[in-house]
Amino acid sequence: MTTPLAVIIDYGSGNLRSAAKAFERAAGETGFAGRVGVTADPGALAEASHIVLPGVGAFADCLNGLKALPGMVEALTQAVRHQHKPFLGICVGMQLLAARGLEHGVHEGLGWLAGDVKKLDLADKSLKIPHMGWNELDVKQPRHPLLAGIAPGAHAYFVHSYHFVPTDPDVVALTTDYGGPLVAAVIRGNIAGTQFHPEKSQEAGLRFIANFLHWTPGRRAPEQDGE
Repeated sequence: MTTPLAVIIDYGSGNLRSAAKAFERAAGETGFAGRVGVTADPGALAEASHIVLPGVGAFADCLNGLKALPGMVEALTQAVRHQHKPFLGICVGMQLLAARGLEHGVHEGLGWLAGDVKKLDLADKSLKIPHMGWNELDVKQPRHPLLAGIAPGAHAYFVHSYHFVPTDPDVVALTTDYGGPLVAAVIRGNIAGTQFHPEKSQEAGLRFIANFLHWTPGRRAPEQDGE
């Protein structure tokens, strides 16, 4: 039996050390049978059981950083879209799933989920941009295995000035409220993404990471008591 390998892609964007430590901790605490690795090698995706794409900064910069690794976009597409390996995008790594990013111009994204990444436009002008800090989560897909053990009202840590607005509301798994509802997580098939940073979100974040490491797309979580 092949040993699971969770790969965090290093393309020059994201707090890789923090992410790797959080994934290693979650793996150790929940009996993940494999290991966690950080790599810039597209070939490693062929061996991966789970793939993580972090991201911090501007949409175009992150996209260009990913494209600067020869063969990485192609390897990522093959592993995720064709081999259906579990995928998690974090912050801008989630935003890159969109068809377009509208930060400093119009930039084509990976196009895995229909929708645009737009600047925060808050009704309450007293709220600061970027949205930075802790916010409560509202669970939209309570039976999904990635959200097992994450209760409505759990807190997660956000840092962003732009947000993903998906065309299909059914992909929205978590929302948060910051001058209005914002998408906090998306899930479709084997593809997931979080606007918040699970590696910085303490209990809820570690639970989400652990759920991801043990995730077999297509399986639903057991029904909660009372459902």
